[in-house]
Amino acid sequence: MATRLKKTRRLRGGRHMGWGQVAQHRASGHKGGLGQTGFQKHHYSSMLKEDPDHYGHVAAKTPHPNITKKWTSIRDLDDLFTKFGKEEGGKKIIDLESAGYEKLLGGGKITNPYSVKIKKFTASAEEKLKAVGGEVLTDNG
Repeated sequence: MATRLKKTRRLRGGRHMGWGQVAQHRASGHKGGLGQTGFQKHHYSSMLKEDPDHYGHVAAKTPHPNITKKWTSIRDLDDLFTKFGKEEGGKKIIDLESAGYEKLLGGGKITNPYSVKIKKFTASAEEKLKAVGGEVLTDNG
């Protein structure tokens, strides 16, 4: 329909556009309530269509999430040496940083002395490596 023929155009000059004198067709009563009114009653179908995730909640997020994505333990160093290790001057060196690991944990036992390049490590991991003659190499040295 052409805009010039619509009722809206005909009523545009009037103060209330054909809805009486005092704020009729303006308040909450004419649109089914204010805000989320009627989502369980007369607006339920529109709620399902327009806001399907209205009910429920998002899982809780910790304020300080664990940002260590990939780690390994002392017990896995023998296997990791076969994949990522090399020997230089009689030392067995494992570069875990370039292999994508971010932290070395102290779980398990170790028998071979390794020099491990890693940014983060636990105190027990460093202790167990030093006990068998190994060391932890960080960026500082």
